[in-house]
Amino acid sequence: MQLKPISQQVVAIVGASSGIGRETALRFAKKGAKVVVAARSQSGLVSLVEEIKQAGGDAVYVLADVSEFEQVKAIADKAVETYGRLDTWVHAAATGVLAPFDQITPEEFKRVIDVNLNGQAYGAMAALPHLKKEGRGALIHISSVEARRSIPLQSPYSASKHGVEGFLEALRVELQHEGWQISVTNVMPSVINTPYYNKVRTKLGVKPTGVPPYYQPSIVADAILYVAEHPTRDFIVGDVGKVLDVMQRVSPSLVDNLLLLIGFAGQRTDEPKSEDAPDNVFEPIEGYDRVEGDFGNLAIPTFTDWLDMNPPLKWGAVAAAALGVAAVIGGLFPGKDA
Repeated sequence: MQLKPISQQVVAIVGASSGIGRETALRFAKKGAKVVVAARSQSGLVSLVEEIKQAGGDAVYVLADVSEFEQVKAIADKAVETYGRLDTWVHAAATGVLAPFDQITPEEFKRVIDVNLNGQAYGAMAALPHLKKEGRGALIHISSVEARRSIPLQSPYSASKHGVEGFLEALRVELQHEGWQISVTNVMPSVINTPYYNKVRTKLGVKPTGVPPYYQPSIVADAILYVAEHPTRDFIVGDVGKVLDVMQRVSPSLVDNLLLLIGFAGQRTDEPKSEDAPDNVFEPIEGYDRVEGDFGNLAIPTFTDWLDMNPPLKWGAVAAAALGVAAVIGGLFPGKDA
């Protein structure tokens, strides 16, 4: 499957007013892509488009609530109306409610599912007809490592991310069966330093946080730009996420016990915050139209992502390690002479 170089792409980025989406839009535009950005925050979109244009890029924006299919469809339609086609769809919009499950209302749970799961599905539904018209393209859906392992106090968010993985797996095989050259990628970040924890609803009595360590949004943008040119099934961003995925596969009960130790206190800061404080669950909020959040001091570098973006070196390293292990075992248990 061959995807276009980024410089030749028309890219729609949903959830672009802040965080991962904003950083990704800036990076696509810097590489020469024509960019359509969408979110609920008009101030965030206006400032983003201005930043892109001041740097010599080409971008337009669409106000959209992803829980409404017609508004999502308008994003894809705007790309075709403005630039003549759509090559890549990047879907990053998300919200959340941090609280014990029995303190979350049915309306709150439904809203998170509507935005994080149904919104992602609507994005694929809106983009696919245009990608099929071009004969190739990329669907890039930003979910979370919580697609692989749920976290306490985040039940609706975790449920939505599991759902994204489920529908993408089905869709990917359907497209392969029909012979379409359309890449479907699930990008699963670890804990990322974005304004997400400033904007979501909390019933913990304090401002919430992800369980450290954090990674900066730039590493997710690196992965997104990579898979926009290199068809990739899944991409877990951040070393900690990869380790958690392996641990979950080996022993879910071990991860249960780990989360009992760190998963509750680890999601609370010392900063008081009422559940009545403004949040973005049902309406956008102002003041957070930026890439990074408040936890840059807890961010660390990642190492394995680079290997994932350089497969020959990755598998060479794996082969070398396997040979090394085999040599050690051979030295411990030498064979008898014939």
